[in-house]
Amino acid sequence: MASPELHRFTLPNGLRVVLAPDAGAPVVGVSVHYDVGFRSEPEGRTGFAHLFEHLMFQGSESLEKLAHFRHVQSSGGTFNGSTHPDYTDYYQVLPSAALERALFLEADRMRAPKLTEENLRNQIDVVKEEIRLNVLNRPYGGFPWILLPAVLFKTFANAHNGYGDFVDLESATVDDCAEFFDTYYSPANAVLTVAGDLDVETTKTLVEKHFGDVPARPKPERPSFAEPGPQGEVRHEHGDALAPLPAIAIGYRVPDPTTDIDGYLSYLVLAGVLADGDGSRLQQRLVHQEGIVIDLNAGCGLFGPLEARDPDTFSITAIHAAEVSAEQVVAAIDEELQKLAQEPPSAEELAKVTARWASTMHKEHDRLTNRTLGLGSAELLFGRAELIYELPRRIASVTVDEVSAAAKALRPDSRALLFVKPTGGSQ
Repeated sequence: MASPELHRFTLPNGLRVVLAPDAGAPVVGVSVHYDVGFRSEPEGRTGFAHLFEHLMFQGSESLEKLAHFRHVQSSGGTFNGSTHPDYTDYYQVLPSAALERALFLEADRMRAPKLTEENLRNQIDVVKEEIRLNVLNRPYGGFPWILLPAVLFKTFANAHNGYGDFVDLESATVDDCAEFFDTYYSPANAVLTVAGDLDVETTKTLVEKHFGDVPARPKPERPSFAEPGPQGEVRHEHGDALAPLPAIAIGYRVPDPTTDIDGYLSYLVLAGVLADGDGSRLQQRLVHQEGIVIDLNAGCGLFGPLEARDPDTFSITAIHAAEVSAEQVVAAIDEELQKLAQEPPSAEELAKVTARWASTMHKEHDRLTNRTLGLGSAELLFGRAELIYELPRRIASVTVDEVSAAAKALRPDSRALLFVKPTGGSQ
């Protein structure tokens, strides 16, 4: 799709606003991104950012519990929220005639969510059940996004479990919630994005009407989460009673996307050369030729590319046959990386990967939900919402030599190896 013109302004309370008009369909997307995620959680409060995301749906200054749900759904809209390493987002997509309703809903909970003991205890139980469903009672639960950071990183901010420890979750108090809200959920720490069928001047007026009187609070100082990469190869073994087969995750550090976006993108393209599609190098060798791997993936970011500031991760994961040793799989991956380091991929091989990436991104941002969220996260993390429209071109500009250099930088002496071992019986 064509890149729409972006309109920016900042309210006196510090709220940054991005408007992206597109009259292609009579729908509008509204998102709010807060500059707080897993990495901002204090020690002893693992999972708190995600828990607070849940609390933001439990009523607000003017609305009772579940009212947000009813108002959006009765308008024919959809909504959700999600927590990431460096931000938490909330969104709704509705018919464009319901734009003011969406703005009122977001402003009302930005002003004062309903933080009560009843809501807190209820949502702690909901989050615990979510962890049981998605991690504790699922094969390869937390693989690799919970398990790998604890091996690759040393600091609490980068290494801890963002889903949360049950003891930490249960010890949370309403006072903790109020302090978290006062610190991180100020207008000055957020980006409001409105995209779709909108009139710019009318939308500005509505934003000022609903968000303008949200009390200003200081923007929290964001600490640096930087830490050195691994000094040598770091290994860890994790037992999984539900896993039917062993698995491996290999983690490396990548360039800081906030200061070297093009260097970061070369690793994204490298991931495609290695594992994207049946014709990729690791898929061809490990899955189709040697048959030692059942499932294989490679990529930047444990949640996806450009979902976090520095430090971020390049990972290769594989589920392999029980009779195949983990060392055999790692050795094969190292050989393919070494081949790429010594001889760049062909221009044809690279073109297939970059064309696939460009197609995926165009398709993704053609969907209003993804576009609204993409604009908001790019503005929050990188200060440039328009980056999402530049990515296809910038990825297509990655050269074969840059891909080769990225492969060369993925060294065995600076990485983390996570081995998942089945412990639940015969294989």
